[in-house]
Amino acid sequence: MNKQQSVPTTIDEYIVGFPDDVQKILEKIRTTIKQAAPEAEETIKYAMPTFVLDGNLVYFAAFQHHIGFYPVPTGIKAFQEELSAYKTGKGSIQFPLDREIPFDLITKIVKFRVMENAERRATKAATKAAAKKKSVKS
Repeated sequence: MNKQQSVPTTIDEYIVGFPDDVQKILEKIRTTIKQAAPEAEETIKYAMPTFVLDGNLVYFAAFQHHIGFYPVPTGIKAFQEELSAYKTGKGSIQFPLDREIPFDLITKIVKFRVMENAERRATKAATKAAAKKKSVKS
């Protein structure tokens, strides 16, 4: 489906490679993620649009029949019940293009991932501070 010959370097470059109807969906997903995580940075990783905040938050990509959404395994496990209507894998969700995209659910998942990454960052900082304090005492 993607007409691009080379790997995109920006999300804009990625989106422009798709038909208009898919571009609109991709832009809405992008906007949804930005609203749920305004401090997140946009990038391309694994040739997919990616949002990063204290580590990778979510990835997304368009395919012939679905939008792939990748919130890592914990982002899927936390919303298992709400995702039961969709095909999921260890770290992936498929939103069929012939059905309504669940933007509210995407918002919830992104906010969950923001909180999860912030908690991980705080734990790392506390562990590092404790190790530093311990080495000063020695």
